Amino acid sequence: MIHPGTQSMIENLKKNTGKDLEEWFGVLATAGQMSHTEMMTLLKSEPYSLRHGFANSIALNYRARDLPGDDQSMVDAQFAGAKQALRPLFDTIIEHVSAFGADVEVAPKKASVSLRRSKQFALVEAPSAKRLQLGINLSGVTPTDRLLSATGMCTHKVNVEDAAALDDELWSWLKAAYDRA
Repeated sequence: MIHPGTQSMIENLKKNTGKDLEEWFGVLATAGQMSHTEMMTLLKSEPYSLRHGFANSIALNYRARDLPGDDQSMVDAQFAGAKQALRPLFDTIIEHVSAFGADVEVAPKKASVSLRRSKQFALVEAPSAKRLQLGINLSGVTPTDRLLSATGMCTHKVNVEDAAALDDELWSWLKAAYDRA
């Protein structure tokens, strides 16, 4: 299920940008293989000059359509029902982490989404309708009140309850984990 805000943006693309979603997909397909950041840069530059929100929505939807059907279904299922409100937080995390490099792999599983490079560097889960739990592999980093110690597939975890938690500190931990992977 598409988030209502995203659905509204898609429905208004033609009116606001002169092209519908499929036409924008054509622009991106013609440009060739690009990272999320490169897609955003293209769509925000001349001759397109899209605002950030439209460029981001188009790029996210373009990348999502390339997920195998089972992968997309797994992500959709994780954010169905009461957890639907968490989907924008998840999408922002994926967008930001994808900008780290073209080698970021988003690998959905039944109850989580693994973020990998040569190995897993983070894991996104929605354990409740009120928060995401972001597992991060940062061996040797001392836990804090926010960067909690974890066991299992990740050395640390961070709880994300709202957009305010998606801050520079979180991005720096994720980037450090990516750089180590």
